[in-house]
Amino acid sequence: MSDILIVDDERDIRELISDILKDEGFSTRVASNSDECMAAINAEPPALMILDIWLKDSRMDGIDILKAAKRDNPEIPVVIISGHGNIEIAVAAIKQGAYDFIEKPFNIDQLMVVIQRAMETARLRRENVALKRRDANPAEMIGTSPSFRTLKSQLDKVTKSNGRVMLSGPPGAGKEVAARYIHANSPRADGPFITVSSAIVEPDRMEEVLFGRESPERGIEPGLLEQAHNGVLFFDEVADMPLGTQSKILRVLVDSQFQRVGGTDKVRVDIRVISSTNRDLASEIELGRFRQELFHRLSVVPIPVPSLEDRREDIPELADHFIDQFNKTQGLPARPLGEDAVAQLQTMIWPGNVRQLKNVIERVLILGPDKGEIGPNEIPGNDTQPDEEGRVVLSGSLATLPLREARELFEREYLLTQINRFGGNISRTATFVGMERSALHRKLKSLNVVTSNRTGNRIAHVDADEPRSGVGS
Repeated sequence: MSDILIVDDERDIRELISDILKDEGFSTRVASNSDECMAAINAEPPALMILDIWLKDSRMDGIDILKAAKRDNPEIPVVIISGHGNIEIAVAAIKQGAYDFIEKPFNIDQLMVVIQRAMETARLRRENVALKRRDANPAEMIGTSPSFRTLKSQLDKVTKSNGRVMLSGPPGAGKEVAARYIHANSPRADGPFITVSSAIVEPDRMEEVLFGRESPERGIEPGLLEQAHNGVLFFDEVADMPLGTQSKILRVLVDSQFQRVGGTDKVRVDIRVISSTNRDLASEIELGRFRQELFHRLSVVPIPVPSLEDRREDIPELADHFIDQFNKTQGLPARPLGEDAVAQLQTMIWPGNVRQLKNVIERVLILGPDKGEIGPNEIPGNDTQPDEEGRVVLSGSLATLPLREARELFEREYLLTQINRFGGNISRTATFVGMERSALHRKLKSLNVVTSNRTGNRIAHVDADEPRSGVGS
C-alpha cells in the first residue's frame, strides 16, 4: 500500500481526496499548512505528495514547500493543485520539480490518472537507478598476494564506519574499485555512488558541477553533491581540484550543507566522502597547491593501494578474471592462458598497473584466434621470444659485454625477475628455476641479491652497499 501526503488548507478538499484515494487502495496522510507538511515529510517521506499552491495562514506557500521537499527528497513526485491556476504558476511549479499541475475544480478521474502516472514514473526511475548501480559496480576484489590481503583487510575495517578514506596509489592500481568495494559493503550500499573526476572537469565549471545551479529560466539543476545524498561521493584524483573549490568543499565537510550556484537556499546533504590520489599530497601542500585543512578532513583513514608490481602473484587470477569478463560482456573467446604466457605476464613491467593488464588481455582476445591457449608470443611488448630457429635477439648493452659479465648480469636480472614474480618466495622460485633452495641462496648471495619487505611482499633487489663481483668491480 502506497502512502500519499495531501496538503491543502481546505478541510473538505483534503478529506475528499483522502477518501477517494483510500477507496483506490492507497494510505493517506493530510496536512493543512507548511509546518504540518514538513513535519510529515521529515517523519517519513511519502510515496507521492498532492500539494496546493495557496495555503492560508501558512508560513510557506506551495512553491516554497515544493522547493524544500525536492531539496531534501528529490525522488518524491509532487502533483500541484490550485484554484487560481495560470500558465506562469504551472511553469514555475514544473521548473521546481513538480510532476504535473492540475487546476481546481478538478476531475477525479483526471487526478487519479495523474497520480498513477506519477507513481509509475517514480517507480521506473528508482528501478533504472538501481539497475545502473548494479551494472556499473566493478567492486569485486581479485587477488591472494600478501599485499592484496593487507589492502582488503584495511578496506573491510572501514566499510561499516562513516569515516572519510583517502586511497593513494599509482594510476591504474584499482583505487576506484577499492572505493566501490567500501560502498558495496557498507550500510550505504543501497544509496548512490557518485564520482567526481577532478582532473576532467573544467576549473571554471567545478562549482556548478558539484553544487548544482538555480535559475529562473531552468529551475533547479542538482549537482553531484545532491545526487550523492545518502550515498558515497568519490573524489577521483582529488589533488587536481582547483584551490578555490577546495575551500568550499572544506566548508561542506564541516557544515554538511551548501548553496547552489545562483541560489539562496541552504541544501543539506548526508554523504560519505572517499578520495583518491596518485600524488604526494604532503608535497602538494608545501607547494601551495592543496589545502592542509582539506587534507586532514579527507584523510581520516589513509589506505595505500599497491601497484601491480607489488602483487605479481595476482596476475594469473586477474588475467583469468578479465578473460571471463570480456567473454560475458563482449562475447570475446574464453581462451585459457598458457603457462609460458602467465610467466611472461608476471615478468613484464606494468607502468599502467591493473588497468594496463586489462587492456592487454582485451587486445589479445580481440586480435588472437578464437580457440587454443594464449601463448607468450601474443603478449604485446614481448620482444624477446625465440624465433623459428630458437634464437633470441640480445640487447645492445648485453651483446657488448664479455661472457662472464654478461652471464652474471643475465643471472642477476633473471633471478630478480623470478623472485619478484613469486612474491619473494624462495622455495617457489627455486622449484621454477630448477635449483635446490640452498644452491639458490648461495647464488643470490654471490650476486648480492637480497630481499626486503614492502607492502606485505618480499621484494628482491641488488644490495647497493655490497661490491658486485664481476660487473663493475
